Amino acid sequence: MSSVPHSAAHSGYISMATAIDRYFIVSLYLLVLMGFGTLAGTGSLDLATVLLVGGALAFRGYLLTKRQNFGIPERWTTPLTILYFVFYASDYFLLSRSFLTATVHLVLFAVVIRMFSLRRERDYTMLAVLAFLMVLASAVLTVDSVFLFFFAAFLLTAVATFVLMEMRRSARSAQIQARHSNDPQEHRHLAFSLARLAPALVVMTLLGATVVFFLLPRISAGYLGSYSFGTDLSTGFSDRVQLGRIGQIQQSNEVVMHIQIDGDPQGRYDLYWRGIALGEFDGSSWSSPREQYLLGRRIDGSFAVPAFGTGLTTAYAAQSSLLVHQPSRMVHYRVLMEPIGTNVFFLAPWARSVSGAYRMLSSDSGAAVYNLDNQHPITRYEANSDISAPSPTELRAAQQDYPAQLTAVYLRLPELDPRIPKLASQIAGSASNNYDKAVRVESYLKTHFGYTLQLPQAPVKDPLADFLFERKKGHCEYFSSSMAVMLRSLGIPSRVVNGFRSDEFNDLTENYVVRAKDAHSWVEAYFPGYGWVHFDPTPAGSAGIPQGWGRVMLYLDAASSFWREWVISYDSAHQSVLGQEALGGSRRLWERSREWTRSRYVSMLDWLRHRLGQVEHSPGRWGGIVLGILALFAVLGNAGRISRVIRAWHLRAYPEQSPELAATMWYQRMARSLARRGLRKSTAQTPEEFIRVIGDEQLRQRVAQFTEAYELARFGNSPDDARRLSELYEEVASETKR
Repeated sequence: MSSVPHSAAHSGYISMATAIDRYFIVSLYLLVLMGFGTLAGTGSLDLATVLLVGGALAFRGYLLTKRQNFGIPERWTTPLTILYFVFYASDYFLLSRSFLTATVHLVLFAVVIRMFSLRRERDYTMLAVLAFLMVLASAVLTVDSVFLFFFAAFLLTAVATFVLMEMRRSARSAQIQARHSNDPQEHRHLAFSLARLAPALVVMTLLGATVVFFLLPRISAGYLGSYSFGTDLSTGFSDRVQLGRIGQIQQSNEVVMHIQIDGDPQGRYDLYWRGIALGEFDGSSWSSPREQYLLGRRIDGSFAVPAFGTGLTTAYAAQSSLLVHQPSRMVHYRVLMEPIGTNVFFLAPWARSVSGAYRMLSSDSGAAVYNLDNQHPITRYEANSDISAPSPTELRAAQQDYPAQLTAVYLRLPELDPRIPKLASQIAGSASNNYDKAVRVESYLKTHFGYTLQLPQAPVKDPLADFLFERKKGHCEYFSSSMAVMLRSLGIPSRVVNGFRSDEFNDLTENYVVRAKDAHSWVEAYFPGYGWVHFDPTPAGSAGIPQGWGRVMLYLDAASSFWREWVISYDSAHQSVLGQEALGGSRRLWERSREWTRSRYVSMLDWLRHRLGQVEHSPGRWGGIVLGILALFAVLGNAGRISRVIRAWHLRAYPEQSPELAATMWYQRMARSLARRGLRKSTAQTPEEFIRVIGDEQLRQRVAQFTEAYELARFGNSPDDARRLSELYEEVASETKR
């Protein structure tokens, strides 16, 4: 940084070169700070890294505020860099065991070293590049829409930094030094100009980048996606149920899915989104069958999903094929799913087909659908489901003969506390059919037990018996497990299903919003001829988000949904849809414009016909109107000339109000008057030079007197001389006529 002269320093003067240097150093520091803030905002950095690098940045900021300097000696930077490359290998193979994590640590180390060893111009450039690398790493580590705001702030700082970098380079390489202004606030004018310029450049850059982003042909290669942590996972759903854990369940409001159902702008559906069916119970945990079978593709590219699972024996398959025919209620929906660390698709019962950018899907006997394409994790998919359900009357009339394979799995029970089957029999009472028995068990659990997220404080031997006979409160896994076990003890095949249930609907995007806290467990019971029917024994939970904040959250969710759908997941299919929408929209706009023009043309013809009829009945009146309109057009066409005439008259009448303008007008009139006599004043002549070329002595004196008054009025702003110009002009004009 260049030094300020002694006298200038005492007077508070800051030269422009010094101001540019200072602004550049501060802007570069803010650029690095913004890059690190973007990276830390992903939540992927460990606490030690955040504290160490954050502390170094804070210390650098403190030095800048005090205008002090602290630098690492140049002889230390190379050994430190070599030592860190050794640590980088250890970090990659032993500590983080991740290429991306180790590389991010390397970049942050380089940022800290470079920040305290700025000596050459390339050091400043390198630090700016490292700040960009931090933002690039952030783009790989997060898909959150908050990144857009961080990136916009980084871009604003980057524009200011590189503008100042170029100004600094040009000032230092200039052969001729600029003349300094005497304005002591000159550097503040520079800051204000930069503050106006940078946002304008950022807006233009973002607009241009947006156009390029949406128009550039898309290739969904995912080159950097394979390095993503995958730690930005939302919790809630699990592929198993484990009873008897201690502590307290921590709920999360993180969004895990957005679901849009065709033809549902008001959110009138209340659906369960099935994930996985758990049929094997060992007394404390539920698990799913291990066998999975590949799903076949249809002609349209979608995967066909069997109604009640795959891998069935002949008897079970025959039973499923003999289901009572019911009118179907097919719904088509699209799901945009956040990374939650599972390869299970969440589908409304009962799914008939699934489609998406996936090469291989499978299913199991519980009708769960899995993604076997490791290169394409679940993000966006579409599905068709039949949500029709048999009526209670039909279920009461259902038979009670079950296939052997079904009972072998879904009636199997471990050794139970004898009080559990006894309680089930008491609840079923005199019910004569399996449906009424299931409804009574469901109602009993809903009305006699409480809902809580607080788990037992100490391990218990039999968590199910403890829930039913001791605590009498728990969460959905205890309710669903209790009902499934009691139904099995009554001879009704049943299983626990894990998935989601949410009634939160965003009318701005027409999407159902499913959060991690909406993870849920319920029960499915089998009825011959009708298949699996769901029951939910869990009582209703607490209220949702207060209404005051609800609308704000919906707007934030709409922005996040747009970001995920049209930025993160933007691919060739989205581009094709966007192109078709743009083409259709332009065609509709053209049709509306043409129709509007045609209607206006017809209206104008009708108006003209009506007016022609009026003219025929009263030609004198309409003749006057036409003449008035022509006169108005004549006045408007000569508005400039009329305005000049009025202004000239005003200057002649009141020259003292505008002495400078009056002097100019009278001098031009005097010059035209002399030109008519043959004395033309060239543009290169001054008034004094023009006087000397006038041969007539008397005229020359008159022009000299006029010129003296003109100069006093024109350059001295003298009202008295401006008033004399009209008289002096008349004297000059009278001399020219002799």
